Amino acid sequence: MELPTAAYSAFVATSATKAGSCGICGEEESRQRWESGASDECSMRSERGFTLLEVLIALGILALALPILLGLRNWDLDLHARAKELTTATILAQEKLIETELGTLLPIGETGGEFLPTPLGSQATAEITNRPSNYRWKRIVSPTPLPIVREVKIQILWPRGTTEEMVEVSTYVFSTSATAF
Repeated sequence: MELPTAAYSAFVATSATKAGSCGICGEEESRQRWESGASDECSMRSERGFTLLEVLIALGILALALPILLGLRNWDLDLHARAKELTTATILAQEKLIETELGTLLPIGETGGEFLPTPLGSQATAEITNRPSNYRWKRIVSPTPLPIVREVKIQILWPRGTTEEMVEVSTYVFSTSATAF
């Protein structure tokens, strides 16, 4: 028996639209339903939900992934705090290096102390008076084979948890006269 092509095409189009184009029924099954005069609904419903097992597996994966993601966030916050401390220590070390280079007297040995509330040569402003606390400095001046050159190391120390962190920078300074040191 030959099917009317236009009527069959209309049936397939409405069947796909009503069934939501689920892709479950093939063209052969659609042809058989047309020939038998069956309704235009798909033999398998496309309105399936999730089973309890699928939901439990998804919750199990979420229960494993969530603590890992939260741990990464805490690690990221700790890295940010450490980077801020290192930046602060580097800026303070640079300040001490400039202070050393501008100074005239560099005795050989070790000196240290706390940072002043206002850097030398600066006027007190709101930004400067809120300097970081708990940072200490240590300056180590050592001789070199050349009598007019000194090696200067600046160490910035600060507490971090139960340990003490340190940043060290060094430079060489010289004088045009051998008696300047």
